[in-house]
Amino acid sequence: MDLTSYLKYAGSVARTGTLLQAGFSERSIRNAVAAGEMQRLRHGVVALAGPEPDLVAAVLANGSLCCASAAPHHRLWQLHAPERLHLLCRHGVAAGAVIHRGSVVPPEFPRPVAGLTDTLLHALRCLPPVDAAVMVESALLQGRTTLDYLRHRLPGNRNGAARAVLELVDGTADSPIEVVARLLFRSQGIYTQTQVNLPGIGFVDFLLEGFLIVEIDGSTHLEPAQVKRDRGRNNASTLTGYAVLRYGYHDIVYNPQKVVDEVWQVLRGRVIR
Repeated sequence: MDLTSYLKYAGSVARTGTLLQAGFSERSIRNAVAAGEMQRLRHGVVALAGPEPDLVAAVLANGSLCCASAAPHHRLWQLHAPERLHLLCRHGVAAGAVIHRGSVVPPEFPRPVAGLTDTLLHALRCLPPVDAAVMVESALLQGRTTLDYLRHRLPGNRNGAARAVLELVDGTADSPIEVVARLLFRSQGIYTQTQVNLPGIGFVDFLLEGFLIVEIDGSTHLEPAQVKRDRGRNNASTLTGYAVLRYGYHDIVYNPQKVVDEVWQVLRGRVIR
């Protein structure tokens, strides 16, 4: 692999020390800069044209993307993009960034991205519980971590809150919004089953108190074929004796109280437990 190809592989931006460690010479780096194949962003940092801004910021800070900022690079679900950059740095600071310290696994070398384990551990300590749970659930569903693995790397009282977030994760969601909905219903003390296969209906997102089906609609539910299938499932559910409610992303995230009120309106008077 030549120098420019390797730099592209590294995220199109890198410290010259990274390139030297990969076996390229200082002379080859100088020649590539002189030929216009890459540019120096500052002493010790070079880049190709058009690198991703978050990767540039990480390299310039002599750190790696971590926590919420590393989630897209690990193909993890997120509810919200972070307002500030989250960086894993051994030392120093970066203006406006959230700085994380401590690492248990190597970074995604040569890209300036913290390893998956560090990304999740710092998210569990740093982010709101629901946001962290969404990221962990995504990694769990991909088979890239386990709850026990993460739990054992969160020892002591100081990590008690982070370990508690792991109790919110069960690996049953099909989307990040389903994680939010599951936690919302269970926080209300509602008996909540997920991904239940009902005879004559098929799999439903949620079955509350054994009789109320709640479906969470994503963008695919706007497609004509899916609308037709959803209509048929709703009719089958009603004919079988189930009640049905449907909600979208904005309902669950931005108007959860309305969702809770409507769910209880259906459940009230029929819950037998």
